[in-house]
Amino acid sequence: MFRANPVINVEIHGQVTRGLSDIAEFLHTQFADHCVIAIEVYPGVDLKLVEELVTLLKPSFSIEAECLFQPTEQINKILAPDITDDRIFGRRTLYSFQDFLDQEQTELIQKELARRQGRRIIWGTGAGLLRSADVLIYADLTRWEAILRYRTTKYANWMADNSKEDPSRKIKRSYFVEWVMADKLKQEVADRVSWYLDMNRNDEPVLVEAVALARAYKEIARRPFRLRPFFDEGVWGGTWMQETFGVEQDKRNLAWSFDGVPEENSLLIGFNDGVVETPASNLVFAEPVALMGERVYGRFGYSFPIRFDFLDTMNGQNLSLQVHPQTTYIQDVFGMPYTQDESYYIIEANPGTHVYAGLKNDIDRDEMINELRQAERGEIQFPADHYVNQVPVKAHDHISYPGGTIHCSGAGMVVLEISSTPNRFTFKLWDWDRVDLDGLPRPINLGHGIKNIDWSRNTDYVYNELFNQISVIEEGEGYRHERTGLHEREFIETQRHWFTVPVEHKSNGSVRMLNLVAGEAVLVESTDGSYPPLEVHYGETFIVPASCGNFVVKPLVENPTESLATIEASVR
Repeated sequence: MFRANPVINVEIHGQVTRGLSDIAEFLHTQFADHCVIAIEVYPGVDLKLVEELVTLLKPSFSIEAECLFQPTEQINKILAPDITDDRIFGRRTLYSFQDFLDQEQTELIQKELARRQGRRIIWGTGAGLLRSADVLIYADLTRWEAILRYRTTKYANWMADNSKEDPSRKIKRSYFVEWVMADKLKQEVADRVSWYLDMNRNDEPVLVEAVALARAYKEIARRPFRLRPFFDEGVWGGTWMQETFGVEQDKRNLAWSFDGVPEENSLLIGFNDGVVETPASNLVFAEPVALMGERVYGRFGYSFPIRFDFLDTMNGQNLSLQVHPQTTYIQDVFGMPYTQDESYYIIEANPGTHVYAGLKNDIDRDEMINELRQAERGEIQFPADHYVNQVPVKAHDHISYPGGTIHCSGAGMVVLEISSTPNRFTFKLWDWDRVDLDGLPRPINLGHGIKNIDWSRNTDYVYNELFNQISVIEEGEGYRHERTGLHEREFIETQRHWFTVPVEHKSNGSVRMLNLVAGEAVLVESTDGSYPPLEVHYGETFIVPASCGNFVVKPLVENPTESLATIEASVR
């Protein structure tokens, strides 16, 4: 049975305190009577809840960290080229929170904190910039929870009075600006944090000692583990995940499942007396080499480069006809270091279903562009079948889409999307005349999209270079080891194992992400007993850190009657 809340139990003593009142009561015993306390807050955390905690701590003096910064109007003016007027796309900022400090005001606040007696507290985003604080508490939040909050009218972006703004614009501002700056600051203050606050549940915050959390990261980065998945509905979504995984039954459908995206997923860490939820990106920041390997870290830094997610159109609709940016475009226009290459591994497909992939041979380029523009204006329905290949697919087919390739999933299938990490750069060319779940037309991105179409990706190219480029690496009694791609323009290598007996996976110095794509359950074991086995069920994604070296995957039951299969991605 698919597990939607996988807890990683660690052999570490960690004092876990739950609930605002109990947290405040506990912290009273930990602080000196005369000290300065800073509570750093990740954007999206409920500030009223933090303020309530500050009140419960009964300080002699407290102040919000936003007083450290320049006026909102000035900050927005400086950030405008990164935020942009576009609803969906911005530019990855090069700024840090430090760049927006009001130096005169900061000095005054520091003097005020120093001259007061008793416990003094500065709290909010940017509080950690005051290095003179005696104690630093970090109040954290997962990106997925932040996204859910920004979809409401209750939450605004950092230093922005925009709680009622279009949610897409709030999330865009987060992706390109505030999360970039917040992650920089998180790494800068990490070695000064004494206490960590899990603020994902407003009804029950959780406190743990930072040193215990750091030890947990060290342990997790040296054993296979799962992230906590999240699910989201969409206009084209299907019902397969609800029926197969038994999740999110209250939603009208499920379009996506993100089960392997450390930037957005979380870790559920089980200490001896409680569970703490923390963004999986914190593990990347804390243990990058053990997790990703020297070579991958040297190439990608703190950007975890691989992502897995499910796309479900079973009883649903086609995705939008789309293209992702080519490498130079995403670097020049959006400031991203590498592009959104991806592939579709077909998990299930109804008879007669197909994906869209590449352009048909000998199409008229100008005619196609003209008809895309007419369709955008609502004058015609774009004849996608006339220009784009419809490639019939079945379970366990695999097709690559390097940046520049027109593509989309058709209705009636489930796709495991294996791709590089940048995940926002989908340029919609045609969306079948649909409105989104909010009733608004889904944005079409022809301005970006047409500039990124690789017109050489035609029928011949698709079948010769992208579709089912499968070769056997090794086979023996009870197993077959295959290479399934990806295209040479993509840095991700994917391999598949079919097996009824235990199989050893060889290390290539890279972190590896896997999914059990056939069979009920397996055990993932160390070759030397250095970590406990991990049980994995059908459809579950798991990560094997580079530090694990070789590992074994074996059927949970001996002598299974049908072959099991894993798909594995690593960095070439």
